[in-house]
Amino acid sequence: MKAVVLDVDDRYRLAEVDEPTPGPGEVAIRVAYAGIQWGDVLLRDGHFPSARPLVPGFEVSGHVEAVGEGVETFRVGEPVIALTTAGAYAEVVVAPAALALSIGDLSLRTAAGLGWAAPTAYDLINTVGRVRSGDDVLIHAAAGGVGSLAVQFARLAGAGRVVGVVGSADRAAYAARLGYDQIHSRAEFPTTLADGHFDVILDPVGGRTRETNLSHLAPHGRLVVYGNISSYEPTLVSTNDLLAEGKSLITYNSSLLGQTHPERLANSARRALELLAGGRVRLDITAEYDLADLGAGVAKLAGGEILGKAIVRVG
Repeated sequence: MKAVVLDVDDRYRLAEVDEPTPGPGEVAIRVAYAGIQWGDVLLRDGHFPSARPLVPGFEVSGHVEAVGEGVETFRVGEPVIALTTAGAYAEVVVAPAALALSIGDLSLRTAAGLGWAAPTAYDLINTVGRVRSGDDVLIHAAAGGVGSLAVQFARLAGAGRVVGVVGSADRAAYAARLGYDQIHSRAEFPTTLADGHFDVILDPVGGRTRETNLSHLAPHGRLVVYGNISSYEPTLVSTNDLLAEGKSLITYNSSLLGQTHPERLANSARRALELLAGGRVRLDITAEYDLADLGAGVAKLAGGEILGKAIVRVG
C-alpha cells in the first residue's frame, strides 16, 4: 500500500509498505482522510522517541475494513474517525477499536478535522478546567485546532468572558470570528491584559508565558497545561503561593489518557461529535493536502501558517 514514511533525515517520502493487519482489540481502517496536528511537528523534531523510518500520523477518518480478535464483526464497513499512535498517513491504518468511533451521517472529510483536537478541547473545558457559568477564560493558541474548538465549548459551558491569545494578525482576524470577546497578540501579552484575572487559563505554550499565566489566575482559578509550544524549560511553582489563593495548576495529556483510559477519551470524543453533528459547534478545515505533500503541511503548521485544521486526502 502507499504510505508516507518519515525517515532518519527528518524528511517525508512516499513509499510502498506492507499493509497492516489488526490484532486483538483492534480494527483496520481504509483511510479517506488524515488530520495534521501538533504531534506531527513534535515527532518530526525528535521530541517523541521513535525508531525510524516509520509511518507517522495520529488521526484518520475512513471505513473499517477488518477487525481483530474480540471486536464485533458488524463493524466492518462502518464509517469512523480513529485516534492512533502512528501510521495514519497510509491507505490502511490499525487503531484500537475503543478509539475508532462511528460518525453516523457526518462526512468523512468533516469528521477527519476532529481528530485529537476535539476530545482534547472538550476535556480542557469540561473535565479538567471545569468551566462553570460566568467563568472568565483565557485561551492561548486561540486560532489553532484545539483553541478554535475550546472557545465554542467554553461558550456552551456558560463562560462569561472568553479571551484569546494568538501569534499573528492573520490568526487574530480568524480567531475573532470564533466567538472570543477579545484577542491579544502573543507579542503584546500580557501588557494588554493589564490587571485582568481569569478563572480558567488553557496553556499549551510554556516558558515565561506559563509563569505569567499564574499571575493572572483569579482566586480558586485553574491553570490547565497541555503542551510546550515555545519552551521545554521547566516552570517552578510554589505550592504555598497556590494554596494561599486556592489556585490550581493541572496538566492534561490526551495521548497518555488514550493509553490508560481509552474509554474516557472516547466518551469525550463522542460528545464533541454529537455537538458537531447537531450544529452546536463549527469545525473549520482550512487546508487540504495530497499525501505526497504532507511535509509542506507539517512545515506550515510548525510555522504558524495554518488556521483551524489541516487534513491530508488519502483515499
